[in-house]
Amino acid sequence: MKKDLPENIVEDVAMAVVLISETPEVENWNVYLINLKQEPITNVLISSKGYGEKDSKPVKTSVLRHFLGDMTAQSFTAVEAIDTSVFGLTNEYWLSYYIGSTIYDRKFIFLPESIVDENLIKIPLVNKAGVMIK
Repeated sequence: MKKDLPENIVEDVAMAVVLISETPEVENWNVYLINLKQEPITNVLISSKGYGEKDSKPVKTSVLRHFLGDMTAQSFTAVEAIDTSVFGLTNEYWLSYYIGSTIYDRKFIFLPESIVDENLIKIPLVNKAGVMIK
């Protein structure tokens, strides 16, 4: 039964959409996974997709799967580049990883129009401006 399964709560792990560089013509953004834990996480797997409406029509992006392997404590790694044209969609990242033999998973959702200048903060460890979900 579902009630008999342990609650493996994801803590001290974050997803961030980070502004990498910009010129007057182009902004370059990446999505990062940030391990704020004091211990490593292993077998990290992330699936990403976008969905919503654009010009009053339903839009879905491809589902991408990223195997990141192992991450040391207090580290970050790039997951994927993200185009500003999908900021108006819901961008979903499903994270799974292990600590020892225990699996953890969590869904991170960046809502439409949440990746805007008003929401930018300095992202820990990355030390660049971005929007983070912890």
